[in-house]
Amino acid sequence: MLPTMMNLEGKTVAVLGGGTSGFCAARLAKAKGATVTGYDSGPTEKLEKAIQRFADEGIELITGEAALAPQCRYDICVISPGIDASWPLAVALAEVSDELIGEIELAWRLSDIPVIAITGTNGKTTTTELTTHLLNACGKKAIAAGNYGYAYSDVVYYGEQWDWVVLEVSSFQLETIDTFHPQVALWMNFAPDHMDRYEALEDYRQAKLRIFTNHTEADTTIVKAEESDGIPAAGHRITFSAFSATSDYRYQDKQILSPGDTPPIDYSQTKLNGKHNAENVMAAVAAVTRAGVAPGPALTEAINSYRPPAHRCEVVGEKDGVLFVNDSKATNLHALESALRGQDAAVTLIVGGKNKGLDFSELNDLLPDTVSTAICIGEIRHEIAEIWQPIIPCHIADSLDDAVAAAFAKKGNTEVILFSPGTSSFDMFSGYEERGEYFIKLVAKFS
Repeated sequence: MLPTMMNLEGKTVAVLGGGTSGFCAARLAKAKGATVTGYDSGPTEKLEKAIQRFADEGIELITGEAALAPQCRYDICVISPGIDASWPLAVALAEVSDELIGEIELAWRLSDIPVIAITGTNGKTTTTELTTHLLNACGKKAIAAGNYGYAYSDVVYYGEQWDWVVLEVSSFQLETIDTFHPQVALWMNFAPDHMDRYEALEDYRQAKLRIFTNHTEADTTIVKAEESDGIPAAGHRITFSAFSATSDYRYQDKQILSPGDTPPIDYSQTKLNGKHNAENVMAAVAAVTRAGVAPGPALTEAINSYRPPAHRCEVVGEKDGVLFVNDSKATNLHALESALRGQDAAVTLIVGGKNKGLDFSELNDLLPDTVSTAICIGEIRHEIAEIWQPIIPCHIADSLDDAVAAAFAKKGNTEVILFSPGTSSFDMFSGYEERGEYFIKLVAKFS
């Protein structure tokens, strides 16, 4: 069911956040007839480029202390996902607004394009990109947006007609939906993350579960089989798993098996590796099938032509029979666990980064069979080493440069040096992309 298009003519809209999400929401609202004002409580001197960017669209961006004291009321307040609704800026604007929604909700109310929405702790981006690739390769016109690709508001703003919008949606974005209603919703998996934003793990889970808030019997739910019991039951349900023999999509002898009489997909012919990526393929195939793509040679060819995004278990070098694998996108323990389980032999692991409250002891039982040596880096390096040292050899490195050199020196008989930090990078780098690119440059010195 597509939304009844919202009419913004004559409405007043406050948009919180001077970044990309806020700017795109503000521009869209103005294009649809609203009078728009932007708010960002950051220091004015650091927001000069954002102020000019808004001004170029005829929109005022109020910054600094003035943003915390709005002088008029608004029909709608649109909050960027990076802003917590409990922060002073959000509280101040919510008090003078009739309704508080997020950028995803705004774009949904102004669009008539069907949506495939993908959430979960890990695998969202690969599955979003793969789903979009498969749709386009098989004759459907699709675009990736949301937490990956374009801002959803930009897709709506430019007005091009698509068959499908494939949205990666984070828990932050789902916190502020109301009528958002994807026709196909994917639940990839769930594991602890973002505990610096949520007071309890269940709060994080409930935020993600909001993707199903408006699902009906006409919609499709695609869910990892092991987690299906905790997912709302409305709509057509499809399960997938590389570790279950009873799921609709399953994995056996490097073959992805589909429901019914559909021929299997030879996973060994793809450019992906690891069972976690096999699950991403299953979820994407299930989604595009529900979106009207028929199984067959064209779909198989599209799967085999797909190249995974950077920094996700990508082989970036080789030296003396040892592969260097860049998994910098592993910013939580579940991603690290998936990377370890996806390898065929024990690895030399480079791990660590920002301390964001994750408990690395959760991986203790997995370590003996998957890790020969751990090289610990970042703000949390000493804590990881203290937890893991009784189980596996650990080495402390004060920089990523030292870690790569130490990993190669201590590789022993391992065939893979795996860079899978298990946490975010903000103690040392601007993000996982910069961290991964730096790792690749270091590997080039060895390979």
